[in-house]
Amino acid sequence: MKTTSQNPYEIFQKECPEVAARFNDLIEAQKALKGLDNKTKQLINIAIQTANRNPRGVQMHAMMARNEGAAREEIIAAVVLNLHHSGFAKVLECLPAAIDGFEGKI
Repeated sequence: MKTTSQNPYEIFQKECPEVAARFNDLIEAQKALKGLDNKTKQLINIAIQTANRNPRGVQMHAMMARNEGAAREEIIAAVVLNLHHSGFAKVLECLPAAIDGFEGKI
């Protein structure tokens, strides 16, 4: 199986532009939800991506959280919070991605 280093989201947008456009509409609607500030939303996304064992998602949301003012400690806490819910393996798999995202290593 041949793999590519191209961003999977860019592939999705290229290969499925209409679906990607609707997905982007959903994302914008979620961003507009009242009740949580953008930093908190990104920290929640990091926790969700960790629970789903998605290091790339953790990395991207860590970068976005940093851009919204999150501290390194907050980003790490969003990953480690999953320890008793999702398991040690998921935390260990996603923690380096969170740090890379915070440091802008995308």
